[in-house]
Amino acid sequence: MAEALVKICGLQDVEVLKSMKRLPLDYIGFVFAPSRRRVTAEQAALLAAELSGWETGKAPGAAGVFVNPELEELQKLLAVVPLDVIQLHGQESPDYCREVKLAFPQVKVWKALSVTGSGQAEGAEGQSLVDSYAGTVDALLLDTYDPQGSGGSGRTFDWGRIPFFREAAARHGLPLFVAGGLHPDNVGELLRDYSPDGVDVSSGVESSGVKDIAKMTSFVERVKQS
Repeated sequence: MAEALVKICGLQDVEVLKSMKRLPLDYIGFVFAPSRRRVTAEQAALLAAELSGWETGKAPGAAGVFVNPELEELQKLLAVVPLDVIQLHGQESPDYCREVKLAFPQVKVWKALSVTGSGQAEGAEGQSLVDSYAGTVDALLLDTYDPQGSGGSGRTFDWGRIPFFREAAARHGLPLFVAGGLHPDNVGELLRDYSPDGVDVSSGVESSGVKDIAKMTSFVERVKQS
């Protein structure tokens, strides 16, 4: 099995990002959707500029997190911030995802699926939902359904449903990321039992709402050693 990819999301502070430069990260996430972690295009541009000096020799990709963005919004932001990934966390349809891919062929498109407490993807049966996005996105991400928002709740979902989604995604050659309530103490179990292609963490590596270098280091070590 290939080594799981790691994305740390919700970066806002340049000095915090500088402290992370020795971590073997695959992606850094910048939130452009309504959130306490939201950044402006100008802030994200300053943060993204730091990725080129990564001390591991391999710069992590820059992922922008959006909820139901207009194509014009994406175009304006990409003119300022060199994103590698557009991560869509709203109710974006397969047709809309296809439009994004066609409009911005240089950027990968990831679609987040909200998984309810019963283990079903919100709004549709999981298999048909995964099938509908095949050919329109480059990866899928499972996150905990949050009636108050579009992710970032810090809560896990029923991991027992991951194999079902993973099998459906694998049929289409789509990598599957898992988010929602991950932290250094449970990510090893997730990787051991369910083998996602990647993990996405934010609040689980924070202390008092701020990214904690000790927690981030522990999280990355546990992923890369699994």
